[in-house]
Amino acid sequence: MDLFSDIPLTLPDAELRYEPNFLSPEEANGWMERLCAETPWEQPQVFLHGRYYPVPRLVTWYGDPEASYCYSGLTHQPLPWTPLLVLVRDRVQGAVGQPFNGVLLNYYRDGQDSMGWHSDDEPELGPNPVVASLNLGGTRRFDLRRKGSTRIEHSLDLANGSLLVMAGPTQHYWQHQVAKIRSVCAPRLNLTFRWIRQ
Repeated sequence: MDLFSDIPLTLPDAELRYEPNFLSPEEANGWMERLCAETPWEQPQVFLHGRYYPVPRLVTWYGDPEASYCYSGLTHQPLPWTPLLVLVRDRVQGAVGQPFNGVLLNYYRDGQDSMGWHSDDEPELGPNPVVASLNLGGTRRFDLRRKGSTRIEHSLDLANGSLLVMAGPTQHYWQHQVAKIRSVCAPRLNLTFRWIRQ
């Protein structure tokens, strides 16, 4: 049985699968509470246009010892997997059919925390990376646009307990973002599982 067969997301030059009820609300809420409490959150700074700016969210990188990850000019050395993150990873791997050796945790405290336009196309992810995104807590809008375009082509509300998988050529042709919003929203925790190549 294909977990994602009943919800196709058809965009050209992309392979997207979405499962809105991957976790029950009770399980998602429990994982959210524990992960927010147990994670040693960081807010690194990035250098843009001659100035340093704090990343507009809190982040932490976990993974196998060799799975260091570089993005936005920052190199993240992995923290060792916790028992809870091993459990979460095993559930995601079982659903996706793909091993993962690292996970980036992004904590959006409110609507002003965000993620700018980007593609997950760092060299260590390989040519056609599989990125599995598990969403806990508040619902946030996930936007997609063609590389080189300024127009949003597709948006998806990523709800509590949902799983989004991006694979195939998606990162070659598409960018994604989680934009700032003015309305009040609950905190959101996003876990993006990846395979870091050596």
